[in-house]
Amino acid sequence: MNSQETTTLKLVIATRESRLALWQANHVKTLLETQGYPVKLLGMTTKGDQILDRSLSKVGGKGLFVKELELALLSEQAHLAVHSLKDVPMELPEGFQLSCILEREDPRDAFVSNHYKSVQDLPLGAVVGTSSLRRVVLLRSIRPDLKIVPLRGNLDTRLKKLDDGNFDGIILATAGLKRLHLESRIAKIFEPEEMLPAAGQGAIGIEILSSNQPLHEALQVYQHTPTSLAIIAERAVSKALGGSCSMPLAAFAQWHEDQLLIRALWGDPDEAQLEYVEYPSALIAAQAQAQVKTPEQAFELGLNVAQQLMSQGAKLGKNYKDESS
Repeated sequence: MNSQETTTLKLVIATRESRLALWQANHVKTLLETQGYPVKLLGMTTKGDQILDRSLSKVGGKGLFVKELELALLSEQAHLAVHSLKDVPMELPEGFQLSCILEREDPRDAFVSNHYKSVQDLPLGAVVGTSSLRRVVLLRSIRPDLKIVPLRGNLDTRLKKLDDGNFDGIILATAGLKRLHLESRIAKIFEPEEMLPAAGQGAIGIEILSSNQPLHEALQVYQHTPTSLAIIAERAVSKALGGSCSMPLAAFAQWHEDQLLIRALWGDPDEAQLEYVEYPSALIAAQAQAQVKTPEQAFELGLNVAQQLMSQGAKLGKNYKDESS
């Protein structure tokens, strides 16, 4: 896009209509407008937003949150789609690309409760809400006595269910709470050593048609390379294992100067689907660290960790979907 196109082309951003999704889309809109692009939003309701009475693993996975936005790109109703990267399947359809990854917000998980300061403070058999199988197995490794109940819906819906007394506590992504200025709802933030985040958690990705190279080039000014390389490594773990909403898998990469350390945890998917497990199986853990300067090196680092997990008994998933947020 040259300077003349900047003043004439109105960019359209496809976005879900939840408050958090709109915050993310408006954040990208503001970035583009500071570069001189006229921008408008195209709000859309996805199947993932509509189906709230069943777990994502039973209705098609996190791809349900991006399909309608991709159709808007394909039909030229929109030029770009803004996603929480944790919602983006590991395999994009042919003709689409993740053009840009913005700087990551806090990637950690948060414990939210109106009466208890931490998971450790919960009474025996307390009810905790989450629909993420990753969080289920990690919670059980901390407190196997808890009753973990499925919790679907956008962030505001989940908070209302907590406030209505349906749960003693719920687990949410810290990034979403911070973006909506809801930090006061957080009772405790889990450190990665307590609850390892999901691949891509806390990051925003911009998806476009791969044929739209002028737009791709224009978006590169917003690309945050340290975040991008870390998430490429994380998503490589998920991709190698067929990471899906039906697989309890955590993958998180952190920088130590020019070294990228990635850690991953895998839990038994069949066990994670059970309402209660008296003696939870041990999680399979792996990690690797290397100097990373290119996307190829980041991907190889993630593959290294995935191979370690599989060598210890982690099983491949059946499809490419992502976990619940």
